[in-house]
Amino acid sequence: MLTVNLPQSPSMNSLFGGPSASNPTVAGAPAHKDRKMATAEHLVIDLSNPDLRENALLELSKNKELFQDLAPFVWNSFGTIAALIQETVSIYPVLSPPNLTPAQSNRVCNALALLQCVASHPDTRMLFLNAHMPLYLYPFLNTTSKSRPFEYLRLTSLGVIGALVKVDDTEVISFLLSTEIIPLCLRTMEMGSELSKTVATFIVQKILLDDVGLDYICTTAERFFAVGRVLGNMVAALAEQPSSRLLKHIIRCYLRLSDNPRAGDALRSCLPDMLRDASFSSCLREDQTTRRWLQQLLHNVGVSRVPTLQAGAGFDHMLVN
Repeated sequence: MLTVNLPQSPSMNSLFGGPSASNPTVAGAPAHKDRKMATAEHLVIDLSNPDLRENALLELSKNKELFQDLAPFVWNSFGTIAALIQETVSIYPVLSPPNLTPAQSNRVCNALALLQCVASHPDTRMLFLNAHMPLYLYPFLNTTSKSRPFEYLRLTSLGVIGALVKVDDTEVISFLLSTEIIPLCLRTMEMGSELSKTVATFIVQKILLDDVGLDYICTTAERFFAVGRVLGNMVAALAEQPSSRLLKHIIRCYLRLSDNPRAGDALRSCLPDMLRDASFSSCLREDQTTRRWLQQLLHNVGVSRVPTLQAGAGFDHMLVN
């Protein structure tokens, strides 16, 4: 899965031991680990104190990878999740009209980094999901401002959802589908930055790779057309500004859609022309896997040349009934 690097503001030297913290000497490792754990636990406790929370958020989000069991401690420590929720909802009023400042964005992104940590950990992932925690992030994915503070917020929120879908789990996919995550991802795929588009497309890809997700998208012409339209628009945009990593996820989405018989029939007339010719040959020159996916996609839909039908024709009558 794509790893989202969160925006960080300058701060004091790391409380976790500086650059050498991840490579301690063998002899000093246990003592160093104990100090690191103690420091992290102290910072987690600080999250419940509004006066100390901002610095604790910053230090924990910067160094979360250095503390293996941070997620269970964050989840189980008294008042910590409540504090993170408070940080999250506190900026709702500045979402519309869009008045989010860089400082506000950085602070809430640091809180979301800890939620991503919880969503990633096997011991807390389902607890996080059962508490419906992703719903607190949906207002951020529903924004349309392209300013940097909003883009950071969208990207970090997508990182939390991406952490959930990284592990193949039908229960996770079913929950996300029930909360209408697809329209929110499609919105970002249309108007986000390249990185946000890539993460959002990755999430859609992971949903499609689950049988429940594929069936959901292909059940109605409306859903399939919505996904197909956005994917097609993204392909057209990549002709102007190529991105091999984004194109890879788009092609994988198309390939998975072609596994559904009715969707495959629709794609025969609706697959973008630029995926059928040599438009992206140079972009995919070094990516053998994606080239193979594209070849398989064309084989699945039985396309060997550009058809005369216009893009979009065929969705409805192929999918209805």
